Amino acid sequence: MDAIKAFFRDQGRHLRKEVWEVARQIGERPELGYKEYFASNCLSNFLKKHGFSVDLGIAGMKTAFLARFKGNHPGPTIAFLAEYDALPVMGHGCGHNLIGAASAGAAVILSKSLNLAGEILVIGTPAEETSGGKVTLVEKGIFKNVDAAMMFHPGSQNVSVISSLALDAIEFTFHGRSAHAVAASNFGINALDAVINLFVGINALKKQVNRDMKINGIITEGGTAPNVIPERAVARFYLRARKRSDLDELREQVIRCAEGAASMVSAKVTWRKFEFSYDEMHTNLSLAECFTRNLAEMGIDQIAPPQTAMGSVDMGNVSRVVPAIHPYLTLGTGTEIPHTREFAQVSLSANAENLVLLAMQTLALTGWDVLSDKRLLQQIKREFRQFRG
Repeated sequence: MDAIKAFFRDQGRHLRKEVWEVARQIGERPELGYKEYFASNCLSNFLKKHGFSVDLGIAGMKTAFLARFKGNHPGPTIAFLAEYDALPVMGHGCGHNLIGAASAGAAVILSKSLNLAGEILVIGTPAEETSGGKVTLVEKGIFKNVDAAMMFHPGSQNVSVISSLALDAIEFTFHGRSAHAVAASNFGINALDAVINLFVGINALKKQVNRDMKINGIITEGGTAPNVIPERAVARFYLRARKRSDLDELREQVIRCAEGAASMVSAKVTWRKFEFSYDEMHTNLSLAECFTRNLAEMGIDQIAPPQTAMGSVDMGNVSRVVPAIHPYLTLGTGTEIPHTREFAQVSLSANAENLVLLAMQTLALTGWDVLSDKRLLQQIKREFRQFRG
């Protein structure tokens, strides 16, 4: 390891306790999406303390932020993405307290260089677990002048190259006609029956589509009383597929199921997207290989092959507009299941503190390579142009 990278590793060790305190505080005060006021302020104050300028409330989201640190010389712009929202009931069962702290820590490590050419951004991205703050940030052009974007995510193994499933969140509302459920049932149009028909149709559809296509739904409204024919019923679904083009076809199939379910009982149906759509994650391989090399310099040589996460991330939308990576690093024993209380507990453990140190050091080293190695940046951009076609 050369002298400058050894310097960055030392800076990481020096910042370890301070960054972990940020992660711990956020972990112990979980906040839901768009309500992460404590987490956003905690990260912002840490970055301000270390010389970053911070704009709060960007892109119309009160808990989003953009922190900047300019080097002594002109150069590329890199972005570390910070997540910090929690799950209902489970708290930080996805370890986002670690993500936000590691990204902020990596940025501060890099800022300590006296020969920094370029600009370091930390972008605070709310609500990854729900509607996806990164989707809004992409649409508002926050990544317009960014040359590379990166973050890490705690998981069950070390994986540098990942893809994810594209996601649509669809709500169907069925409109019927109320009537007395016994004395005048023939005058009613049962919207709940239409919803049940929809679930029956979707269960049949699941047997016909590819195995990597996922349809998961719940009934959110099913009537007001057993003795009243429900005039309104609502169901929500998450639809997923490996590719956006495949998901678009799946969505049309599900919509046709809903229309058929409504017509069977003479009801009407309307639909809407109740959350933002996520595109599948596209990992920039040149950037991911750089991250892998730096993991090796940190003594981590057990790296799993490329994988498709059986979930969806709004980082996928970012990867469509800027070269990006979203690697996973092992938290705990690797057997803890995300979105559980056990995962939330291990995200506050001594193992989590070690992971934050590893993540912020590796991200910082990767960021330095992008800022200082013109040939690497050209390779990253060439690959991205080819991906964009």
